[in-house]
Amino acid sequence: MVMRVGLLCLLSLAVGDVEPYDSRANFSSGGSSRFGDSSSSGGGGGGGIFLGGSSSSSRAGSSHSGGFGSGGGSSQPFSNFNGSLDHHGTCQCSVLLPDTTFPADRLEQLEFTAHTLSEKFQKELSQVHKYIEMISVYAKHLSNLTVRVEIMEKDSISYTELDFELIKLEVKEMEKLIIELKKNFVGSSEIVDQLEVEGTVSYCGTPEVAMSRNGFNITWLLQVPEGSCAHGRVANISRPAVVQLNWRGFPYKSGVWGQDYSPRHPGKGLYWVAPLNSEGRYMEYYRLYNTWDDLLLYTHSRESRVTYGQGAGAVVYNSNMYFNLHNTRNIVKLNLTTNKMDVTYTLPDAAFNNRFSYANIEWQDIDFTVDEKGLWVIYSTEASTGNIVISQLNDSTLEVLRTWQTKQFKLSVSNAFVVCGVLYATRTLNTRMEEIFYYFDTNTSVEGQLSIPMYKMQEKVQSINYHPMEQKLYVYNDGYLLNYDLFFLQKPQ
Repeated sequence: MVMRVGLLCLLSLAVGDVEPYDSRANFSSGGSSRFGDSSSSGGGGGGGIFLGGSSSSSRAGSSHSGGFGSGGGSSQPFSNFNGSLDHHGTCQCSVLLPDTTFPADRLEQLEFTAHTLSEKFQKELSQVHKYIEMISVYAKHLSNLTVRVEIMEKDSISYTELDFELIKLEVKEMEKLIIELKKNFVGSSEIVDQLEVEGTVSYCGTPEVAMSRNGFNITWLLQVPEGSCAHGRVANISRPAVVQLNWRGFPYKSGVWGQDYSPRHPGKGLYWVAPLNSEGRYMEYYRLYNTWDDLLLYTHSRESRVTYGQGAGAVVYNSNMYFNLHNTRNIVKLNLTTNKMDVTYTLPDAAFNNRFSYANIEWQDIDFTVDEKGLWVIYSTEASTGNIVISQLNDSTLEVLRTWQTKQFKLSVSNAFVVCGVLYATRTLNTRMEEIFYYFDTNTSVEGQLSIPMYKMQEKVQSINYHPMEQKLYVYNDGYLLNYDLFFLQKPQ
């Protein structure tokens, strides 16, 4: 830093006593200081600046050999600074101030850093404005899709999966744009996350459309292998797809149907339909179809007769049918290849013959179901005071492997099914609506309440069967065969 002697008084305010030498007296040869009585014995070119530790010592006439010294009894020089005269005869000298005085170099560095940060901030701010505009566009797009889906929901004409194909394509395009937006977004992505997830409902697999009373929900879930339990509880259910009227006709309002599930051949299960006799008690006939097209066209079926089935609680698992034996608490394993009973077993303490059937559905005291973990039976006992009991069975011997007792009264339940070891119970809200209202998790023995609307075509639901591979519900609804897609919560981390 270059300073003129005439301005050294400003420096003295910052660093203590700064005493300039007379620029014209004794600059070359040294001499008396003009300030105070102190003398300097610098001799021969000893012009400089004296920094005193205190003002009294610098004016007390103490002798200094050099330009800088400290006041007091033990004066110590900091450094010598040689000066020169300019053409006006003014002394000039260069002084390097220590960091303890004023960090000019650091200030300059801070100014540079502040300028750089300001430029970056302006750049990011412009990007934020751009993202806000994009988010606004996506939000309007999403709102438009919601309205379109709501119109389809309210339409009296039944819709199929094909009706959603265009919407699905648009959703996938939105997914790509949102992923790109998230990659480029620096900082908090809360707004983007809100755009990406408008609910907690998701479809196990690729991005899909989930239907609910609240409209249109979109989320992206990790790919879940079919037949896997890498998801949370059931969170929503689609509108019903009406497959057809049962093959025996409208008078046969009670019955059960589904698709065989085999862990060894999960995608090759045959379809089966078993309408009960018109009084709604005896299961006497059933049909098997090798393919979905055969079922739809009522062709290439194999019809068989049994004379000892009771109620609509049957299920097919590993090419065997399981059901309640007529007028007993016994359960049966029927070989579908031979149409012969392979095993019968007495279900301990199980109520039967309408003691604890479902609400408004007779002769279903014992209800079989299948999930990813195997074969289950839902029933009640006198000891449970009519509350639901669920047991996991050995599908070969029908022996009970483990049993759980719930706090849900079975007579207040319209039907039930099991997914990944979690029991779900339904109840009737009105003639066009059921509700999945209760669950019991056998994995944790935790139970709780739900409120998932389940639309139906007719008044009563006689049976519900779950297929783990398809992740669908097969429902027999007053003679009509319906199926539903299930939607799941993401599995907690």
